[in-house]
Amino acid sequence: MNGAECDNRPMRLLAIETATEACSVALWVDGDVRERFDLAPRRHATVVLPMAGALLAEAGISRRQLDAIAVGRGPGAFTGVRLGVAIAQGIALALDRPVLPVSTLAVLAQGAAAVGLPVLALIDARMGEVYAGAFDLGADGLVLPRGAETVLPPQQVMAPADRFAGVGTGFGAYDDALRTRFGDALVPVGPQTLPRAADLARLAARDFAAGHAVDPLHAQPVYLRDKVALTLAEQGKPSPA
Repeated sequence: MNGAECDNRPMRLLAIETATEACSVALWVDGDVRERFDLAPRRHATVVLPMAGALLAEAGISRRQLDAIAVGRGPGAFTGVRLGVAIAQGIALALDRPVLPVSTLAVLAQGAAAVGLPVLALIDARMGEVYAGAFDLGADGLVLPRGAETVLPPQQVMAPADRFAGVGTGFGAYDDALRTRFGDALVPVGPQTLPRAADLARLAARDFAAGHAVDPLHAQPVYLRDKVALTLAEQGKPSPA
């Protein structure tokens, strides 16, 4: 893989986040971040590439000038996660560039980093569960994972610290149960907050500088859960005759 030439020019990353009902794309140029963001349920496939094209045109940068493609690898909506990874792979393969897969929970947590506390990021996983990830803040203001991400009932989510910020749709979906469970330890930041590509780009830039980019074919979606729907029996409905 050729990558970008070593010409001391600014690092340029394109970041794609489609793992939730939000669709966003960001362009990182040596610390400067531009973003397009839209709530686009079931429209990700039609809006994500035009967003990317608009950002590149606005910045006067061609695709060939990009150093890598970053993507939210999940967890999240199965279709959105698959779409984002597939688009990132396609662009990266066409340009002979690497991919930077970044946890969507980390992206969500980064949006709450300004609070200055450890962060618990929860995405509503439906079926009575949440995708959960706990994060600390690094000295550079970027989040670092604290343990493995998981999917579980909200009643089983553990507090990451004596006082922490909580962000994500998991808090919106199970607000009463989580407030009762955590009490004053929880500092709500955004119960309806969705991950944004601008935060993805910031995390990806750190990973790129650390040499964590991968071959496009090695970028894989992370679902945390294989099962996507309840059976009729689990829904309490009779089986069809």
